[in-house]
Formats: sequence, C-alpha cells, structure tokens
Amino acid sequence: MFRKAFVCAAILLATSTAAWAQSPRVEVAGLFGYSLTDGVSGDPFKAADGNTYDRIDPKDSMSFGLSFGYFVTPKAQVGFLWTRQPTTLEVSGTTVKEIADINIDGYYGFIAYHFGDEEAVIRPYVMGGVGATNYGGFTAQGPTGTVTASGNTQFASTWGVGVKLYPSPHVGLQAGMQWTPTYIKSDAEGVWCGWYGCYVYADAQYSNQIQFLGGITFRF
Repeated sequence: MFRKAFVCAAILLATSTAAWAQSPRVEVAGLFGYSLTDGVSGDPFKAADGNTYDRIDPKDSMSFGLSFGYFVTPKAQVGFLWTRQPTTLEVSGTTVKEIADINIDGYYGFIAYHFGDEEAVIRPYVMGGVGATNYGGFTAQGPTGTVTASGNTQFASTWGVGVKLYPSPHVGLQAGMQWTPTYIKSDAEGVWCGWYGCYVYADAQYSNQIQFLGGITFRF
C-alpha cells in the first residue's frame, strides 16, 4: 500500500514538474499609460521677473515603458522595468510658469507574485522593486539668459498591483497601477536633544509618481 502511494506521488510530481517545464517562463511587455506626478518645495526665491517661487513640479502626462520578467516558480517572477514620462517642469509660488520639457526615466529591478494557477486565463499580481529615477537635463530661456541644467538620478522604489489576462498561451494583456516615491532631498526641521546630546532632524521630501499602465505581453 505504501509503495503504491509513493509511486502515485512520484508520478504526480513528475507530471507537474514536466508541465511547469513546458509552461512559458519569459514575459516581455510593452506598456502605455498616464502618470500623476508631483515635485518638491523649497525656500522662497525671488526671480528676476519679480515673482517669488518656492516649488517645482513635473506636470501630469502620458507615459510608456518596457518590462522583462522571468518566472522562477509558477507564481514568483523576477525582472526589470523601464518607464519614461515625457513631461514639462513647472515652478510655482506667486505665479505658475513652465520652464522646460524633460524626460523622467525609471529603472527598477522587481519581484512580482502572481495569484492563481500558471495556466489560468486571469492572474492578479502584486509587485515591488528598487532602482533609480533619472530626471533629464534641460535648457531653458530665463529672464537673464539661457539656463542649462544637467540630469539628476536618485534612488527610488516602486510598488504595484494589477491583473494579467492570457487569451492565448503566448500573448496576453495586462493593466495595473504603480506608485513610485523618489527621494529628492531632506530639509532640516529642528533639533532633538536627549541623553547623548542634541541632533538636527530632517524631513525627507519625495517626488511621487502614480502610474496607470496597460499593455501587451508576449510569453516564451
């Protein structure tokens, strides 16, 4: 009896392993959507145009990207994600002014967990990753002449939820939402004193992107 049970279990394991070995493991997706993006505030600055500015923000705009993923198990996927948001920088204070067009590029390694069976037609997922956000350089015409700024790259994380639909074994659709907070700077907020002395504490400022992305997925 024990021998029969052992043989049956071995057959089931071998069958499931063979099925998993034959399932598509690589996914490549082209993504397109819309990004809601904010910036950071700073000390008030009186410009040559007579206005005072204390904040800079990228405008909300369309975005797109590519992702590459590999299923290390039927549910767990590791991969790389690139996104780009072509947008316009705005400074604000006593007035609002557009200053330049820039690209915001994100580069993230990620881990995604998929729910349901690997052969299911619909699979919800959650994902998280770390990487960097690059704010591209620009050249703008100011009141006193041309201003050129180089690009800036900062550490970022990204978190998302979504769903994938597989109408065929090798082509699918996906839609989801991602939140990407990017560290920009820290502002001194005050002084804290304790048993070991006094320390300056700071308030970290992040630029946040909320992206709604959908696209076509190819499976290999």
